[in-house]
Amino acid sequence: MALIPATILTGFLGSGKTTLLKRVLTESHGHKIAVIENEFGEENIDSDILVTESKEQIVQMSNGCVCCTIREDLREALQLLAAKRRKGLLDFDRVIIETTGLADPGPVAQTFFMDDEIAESYLLDSIVTLVDAKHAAQQLNDRQEARRQVGFADQIFLSKTDLVSAEDTDALIHRLKHMNPRAPIEKAHFGEVAIAKVLDLRGFNLNAKLDIDPDFLKADDHDHAHHDHDHEHGEHCDHPSHQHEHGHGHHHHVDDDVKSFVYRATRPFDPARLEDFLGAIVNIYGPRMLRYKGVLDMNGTQRKVIFQGVHQLMGSDLGPEWGEGETRESRMVFIGIDLPRDILEQGLDQCLV
Repeated sequence: MALIPATILTGFLGSGKTTLLKRVLTESHGHKIAVIENEFGEENIDSDILVTESKEQIVQMSNGCVCCTIREDLREALQLLAAKRRKGLLDFDRVIIETTGLADPGPVAQTFFMDDEIAESYLLDSIVTLVDAKHAAQQLNDRQEARRQVGFADQIFLSKTDLVSAEDTDALIHRLKHMNPRAPIEKAHFGEVAIAKVLDLRGFNLNAKLDIDPDFLKADDHDHAHHDHDHEHGEHCDHPSHQHEHGHGHHHHVDDDVKSFVYRATRPFDPARLEDFLGAIVNIYGPRMLRYKGVLDMNGTQRKVIFQGVHQLMGSDLGPEWGEGETRESRMVFIGIDLPRDILEQGLDQCLV
């Protein structure tokens, strides 16, 4: 049987996860989706859709979707759903897990790799994060969970942009891109997003596509030390979400701890040295490394080498051959919490042939 693709939906309280899910659950899109609801707050889907008196935790929807609320751990819920599907008791072809607003998506993602039984039934597709444009600056300043949710994302949706000025929205997008240049950012009005932007994003696929916002790379090139990317906004701008980036002392912290950087090299890597170095780095900094990915030029092979990881879990694979006339260049993006950029860059430089 083919693996069941799973999507993790995360975002702070009030960011619109439930609105998005309701749309997914009630629209006729031809997908049979099982939703694992792990959110017990005021805005539980139960109150609106799942009007059910039974003790049964799994409810079949009219459009073929299934909704499962869990009060025990995620593994059990996933195993229960997979077992019911195998026995023909439930019919669904994908899973969306809605995490609580305060959840760190890391352990949820790791469940799919660490647990053999889950890995035999499911394939983690992507992490989708909703960000509430109205309250984001405050939440990102105050809550590490909110920053981590952004760092982990394969796709970011901004909700409530109608409630803030275009200037504030731009400042927020700018900030999010520095935390995570991998994730496309889209505005989502009342959960109205194309299903194709939520499902089958293949964020955990080992593919040769490394989508990094091209402007982000440009900003990085002219300013390798990246001390102050944001001076083009005016030295003393007062966007709330920029004050902390300038270190002008307006704010109780100077810089986001979740941030990203891109490493590029035109000389090939020595495979053994790189493997040793990445192994050591993941060993030491793994808990602080949220997502990292690279398309690498390795000495001794005509094919691209693709690697990516979450925390301490890292995988690599041979990708397609380098095209004729294509510049052989290694590109890596690291997203993490206070990662020592200089140590990583020096170490990677030393792994080049």
